[in-house]
Amino acid sequence: MHSLSARLLLWTIFFVMLAEVLIFAPSVARFRVSWFEERLAAAHLAGLSVDATPDRTVSRELAAMLLDHVGAYVVDLYRGGKNTHMLARTQPRPVQATYDLRQTSFVGLIADAFVTLAQPAGRVLRIIGQSPKDPDVLVEVVLEEAPLRSAMLYYSERILALSIVISIITASLVFISLQVILVNPMRRITDSMVAFRNDPENTGTMIGPTGRSDEIGTAMRVLADMQVSLRSFLRQKTRLAALGTAVAKISHDLRGILATAQLVSDRLVGSDHPEVRRVAPTLVDAIDRAVALCSQTLDFIRDSEPPMRPSRFPLSTLVSEVGGALGLGAPGDAATTCQLDNQVDAALDLQADRDQIYRVFINLMRNAADAGARTVRVSAKRTAQGAVVTVADDGPGIPPKAQERLFQPFAGTVRPGGTGLGLAIARDLLRAHGGDILLAATGRDGTQFRLHVPDMPLRASA
Repeated sequence: MHSLSARLLLWTIFFVMLAEVLIFAPSVARFRVSWFEERLAAAHLAGLSVDATPDRTVSRELAAMLLDHVGAYVVDLYRGGKNTHMLARTQPRPVQATYDLRQTSFVGLIADAFVTLAQPAGRVLRIIGQSPKDPDVLVEVVLEEAPLRSAMLYYSERILALSIVISIITASLVFISLQVILVNPMRRITDSMVAFRNDPENTGTMIGPTGRSDEIGTAMRVLADMQVSLRSFLRQKTRLAALGTAVAKISHDLRGILATAQLVSDRLVGSDHPEVRRVAPTLVDAIDRAVALCSQTLDFIRDSEPPMRPSRFPLSTLVSEVGGALGLGAPGDAATTCQLDNQVDAALDLQADRDQIYRVFINLMRNAADAGARTVRVSAKRTAQGAVVTVADDGPGIPPKAQERLFQPFAGTVRPGGTGLGLAIARDLLRAHGGDILLAATGRDGTQFRLHVPDMPLRASA
């Protein structure tokens, strides 16, 4: 009974039976009242039979026949408050309960019906009520409860049998309907999901089209769209992985070739020939950019980052080291085209992998310098979870088109000849720390990036 179909069938039968039980209580109470009303009507007719006699008297045999027809020991008729007729015979037991049908309530009738069902021996009852034939006539009868209880039990058995039949028919119809409308489509969805999980590249595992406009149809269409998108994404990832492997091999070999060219170009710088000395710096810069491109490409397509080695270090010192490595001057230094304004408090420490955070800042600050910024300003503040660092420049800003794909490799570059790998690598390194980098602002006045660097737990010293 673990399948959805079986559980739906059982729940349908249960709820139909519950509904029948709720209907049974007022039904059996109403049956009991109708039985009493039939006795009162028969008692009224018996009284009218007495009126048909010449002197309104009947023999004992006729009275017994009339009482047998009513099923009572005593019949009294009242009109205008006066007893107009009376039929009686000896009753074996005294009256044990009296019910006035003029004074009843819904809950009371139900309770009285179950009291009757709970009396296996039966009682002698006095029933008082208006005649169904004439509302001006009040009828009072004394009768046995046992025939009523037998009739109620028989009625209950018929109700139970009818309830079972209705439950089975209703449950079957609901089961078939749900099977067609809900269960079978859900099974198609789950089968397609399982098949897609096992073999996502097989186009035969895709769920077929549907014309349904309900929630199931929406789910099937969304699943089909998701499978198409995921399959395209996986295909693209596979191609990019193959391309990355090829580029990594090419970049590795190319970097070795460029290393030799670097050695030769360094010698050309010291040449005494005027023309060689004039073109050598341009050649050296081009080779340096090519080497940097190969290094960035290899860093990005590396399968996994090196293991984290968290330590505590002053951020201000690291920022100064990055500025020195990039050749950024101090504020007001006219000898350099780009200055570093290090506003980080010397007492602010980070708990992170120093080498990887160094790579983050060297990528950000190199991008700012290459974009034409005259000043790169770095500030930071301590938070409960780590530090928030702001790297701002006064460059020309980032164009809107580049902002849309700013952190995508080979897509978010701003300057001609750029790779767009610097920001992608920075984001990957920060996310490996549990942090992130966001573009806080950009415009004609410059660009501002906000870095969230959480504190990493330090390893215990050996």
